[in-house]
Amino acid sequence: MKKRVLIVDDHPQMVDSICKSFSEHEFLEICGRASSGHEALEKADELKPDLVILDLAIPDLNGLKTAKAISEILPGVRIILFTVYAQNIKDSHMDISGITRIVSKNEPNTLVAHAEDLVRAA
Repeated sequence: MKKRVLIVDDHPQMVDSICKSFSEHEFLEICGRASSGHEALEKADELKPDLVILDLAIPDLNGLKTAKAISEILPGVRIILFTVYAQNIKDSHMDISGITRIVSKNEPNTLVAHAEDLVRAA
C-alpha cells in the first residue's frame, strides 16, 4: 500500500518539481497540495496523509506553526520541513513544532530518499 504525501509550498514551480520527483515512486504518492498554512490544515484533516512536506515561508501561518497544528490534528504524522533556511532551524524548534526532519531546498535530490526513510520507519 502506498503512503500518502501532502505538499505544502506557495511556489507552484516548487510544488510541480516535488510532484515530478515522486511521480514514479512505487511506495509514495502525492495525495494533495496546499499553498498556505490554513489550507494545509484543512487538507491534512481531510486527506490524512502519512507524510507532509512543508515549506517554512508560507502565507497565513509559517511552517513551524503549521507543523505544530498538523501534528496536533494527526498525531504521529511525519513532517519534513523543506526549506532554504535549513541551517537556521534549531533542534528545539523541531521538538516544539512536531517536525520530524529538516531537508534543505539546496539539496532537492535528497527529498525523496528522506521521505521514504521516514515513512518506512513509522
